[in-house]
This record gives sequence, C-alpha cells and structure tokens, in this order.
Amino acid sequence: MKPRHKRIIFVLLALVSVGAASALINKAMKGNLNYLYAPEQVLAGKAPKDTVFRLGGLVKKDSLKRSDNSMEARFVVTDNRGNEITVVTNKILPDLFQEEKSQVSRGKMNDKGEFIAEEVLAKHDSEYMPKELEDVLKKEHGPAPVKVDGSEIPKMKGQKL
Repeated sequence: MKPRHKRIIFVLLALVSVGAASALINKAMKGNLNYLYAPEQVLAGKAPKDTVFRLGGLVKKDSLKRSDNSMEARFVVTDNRGNEITVVTNKILPDLFQEEKSQVSRGKMNDKGEFIAEEVLAKHDSEYMPKELEDVLKKEHGPAPVKVDGSEIPKMKGQKL
C-alpha cells in the first residue's frame, strides 16, 4: 500500500471516529435537558408526559402543608393568572423557600394531576448575599471612606484608598 493510500485511510478513520464521538455526545446531552414550564403551559399539555421537567412559579399563600408523620410537603404553584398545580415532595425544602416567593421544582406529573418533585429550588431576589461572601467583601474592601459630614468620598479613576 502506498503512503498516499495510508494517509487517506487514516483521515477517513479519524473523520468516522470524530463523527461517532459527536453523535454520542449529542445523544447524551439531549438526555440531560430539562426545560422549564409555567403552570399555564403544563395545564395546556405543552409539558412532556412521563418525563422529568422543571416547573417554575410562585408558591401560593397559605398553600404549604407539611405532613405530621413523614417528610412530605405539599404546596401550590401559581403563575398569578389563575393557573395552579399542586406540588408534592418528600425532600427537605430549602431554607429560602417561602410562600409568595419564586421556586423551581424538578420532577414529573402523576395521574392525579399533581407534580411529584424530586428536587425543589428556592429562587431569591437580587439583593440576597450569602454570609460568607458578605464577610469576604467586608474583609477585602472594608468600609468606604467618609467625609466629616457623613457623605461618602467619591473615588477618582486610578486612585487607591
């Protein structure tokens, strides 16, 4: 076999290998996608059946009910348009989980029209800052310098205080 034929065979094998690897990666990535649906979309039948997906919305006021003898928690997720879905979970709810606040749950619908959550995440507002990060910022940056009258001294470009 001539060197030219060997090179052609090597290039073809490399292309086939790259193509097969790309196809496997693509298939694996599609299996891990979880789309977020609002209650309105779920009730309209736009969410997949018998497949895990994410449900996002606000926790309805006075809807959180905890079981006395198990870890089960039930609450209603709403989109404030009158669309509501009951969520049932046996997992520990996050510390930031509150009624009338945003949440995202991952799970699937059951035959009774309830969303069985495998995981519940509480969303927080933009002002939330973990205690650890707050401590680091205070330590690294310290308080801003102030004038005698109590107003903050503006920092000039390139100036280190």
